[in-house]
Amino acid sequence: MGVDAPGLCKSAAERLNVVSAWGQAGGMRRFHFQVVVLTGLALALSACGFADMRAPLPEFMRAKAPDPAPPEPPPDLKRLMHENMETVFTSASQPSRVRVSTPRREPVGLNWTACVRADLNSVMGKPLGTQTYRLTINGNVIVDRRRVEEDDNCSSETYEPI
Repeated sequence: MGVDAPGLCKSAAERLNVVSAWGQAGGMRRFHFQVVVLTGLALALSACGFADMRAPLPEFMRAKAPDPAPPEPPPDLKRLMHENMETVFTSASQPSRVRVSTPRREPVGLNWTACVRADLNSVMGKPLGTQTYRLTINGNVIVDRRRVEEDDNCSSETYEPI
């Protein structure tokens, strides 16, 4: 250590003017080194999240695809109709000879569809004849009903009385 002022000693780092703002020799280099190391660690650890089932990695390194949900059993349509007749038909229509088709899984999604036929009356009490509706069922709950149109496949279904 050299002496610059009376009683004060300077280190080599101080003489070369590489002292950090905090009074530490080599502080800026240490700071840059720490930033580089932490950035490298962050990048390395963040890459772990990209090893999903579609990652371009070998099979043993990829995350496994989730198992598909087990198919739910077909709904008991006769019971559903007994319990929810008013959600399908209004009470003023006085449904009679109610018949249901076999529930079928929709091609897309988790819903089931079924057809329901009944002899209905108008609000004025005049017979409307046999009307057919398509029901959409999800989790043993009727979520939608629509009157069947001419090009619908409900006309080819077989029906059982409830």
